[in-house]
Amino acid sequence: MHSLRPLHNRLRRLAGQARPQFYDLAVERWEVSPAEEVEIAPGIWLPDQVEQIAQTEFGALPDILAQMRGDPAEPTPPTMGYRFRDVDFVDGVLHARGGQMHLRKQSRRGIGYPRPRQAISGALYESWIGNRWFGNWLLNDCLAYRLAEQAGDPVTSAPVRGGHIRRYEELLGMTPGRIGDVHFDELVLFDDLHNNRGRQGRAQENRARLLAGRKPEPLPGVFIFRGASGDARLLENEAEIAERLEVEYGFRTLYVDRHDADQMVEAAGAAQLVVGVEGSQLAHGVIAMPPGGTVLTLQPADRVTTSLKLLTDCWRQRYAMVVGAGTAGGYRVEWDQLRRTLDLIADQNPKNSS
Repeated sequence: MHSLRPLHNRLRRLAGQARPQFYDLAVERWEVSPAEEVEIAPGIWLPDQVEQIAQTEFGALPDILAQMRGDPAEPTPPTMGYRFRDVDFVDGVLHARGGQMHLRKQSRRGIGYPRPRQAISGALYESWIGNRWFGNWLLNDCLAYRLAEQAGDPVTSAPVRGGHIRRYEELLGMTPGRIGDVHFDELVLFDDLHNNRGRQGRAQENRARLLAGRKPEPLPGVFIFRGASGDARLLENEAEIAERLEVEYGFRTLYVDRHDADQMVEAAGAAQLVVGVEGSQLAHGVIAMPPGGTVLTLQPADRVTTSLKLLTDCWRQRYAMVVGAGTAGGYRVEWDQLRRTLDLIADQNPKNSS
């Protein structure tokens, strides 16, 4: 038997009917953490950096500037839980009473779909961005897992994977049920992208799980080498920068293709700085570095973003950036520019204030 829900949704759009927000279809909702005002630390960059920006990503230039200005009392929405009934999850999409929520890129297209034979109840903690980018999985979805395990049986459509992801699941005590196409008799979801104090607390809980039983050696900083991994952001003098940070500042260089999750955690667990090309590999540093540390991103002029700042705000860390010359296909960050930014970070460190 096939469901006609996708057809109904398509017809609603063709007829000009607004698709309901998926969360509006919940049969129950509750507040997990309350709305509140939260202090957002300003970002750190040299005065001329705005002039270097050619193009932004994941937000317009005013959004970038607002994030870098910070806010001493930003209104922050609550974390919410939602309960649904009679929901189909097929090909990465949730379908319920005229509404859809996409969690993965669809692998097949069609008017209908085979109704799932398996019926379950559970709490989904995955997200579209977490399924797309490793950093968002580690720093967003793994926080939502803490809510899912309290609400019922945590489930995910992500297959069992190896490498860093498998080890992080072990270290964080994550044992989700793995699902394919299923029918949910009852489904719990969370709106959990707002950095209220409850979410910040769960971030520190996950950090504590990673560092349990470890005594990381204090380091001035770590440089997490990106190279050609992930979406192209090729810093042409990346190796030179890594070497100079080691020699002149006592940094340690980490390589995502050589170091495992435990080595990443040990190195970043007591570091004061995490530096590298803006990208998901920096999540290894964010999740382990103590509150008060600084993440310094090196960015191409045609792809400037503060998306990682939303995550360092949650981990109670500071955020800095240098905008290099060139494009994501090949750019450079001059050493003097980086050195001056490091001096600025040191000057703004509260520990150095008299």
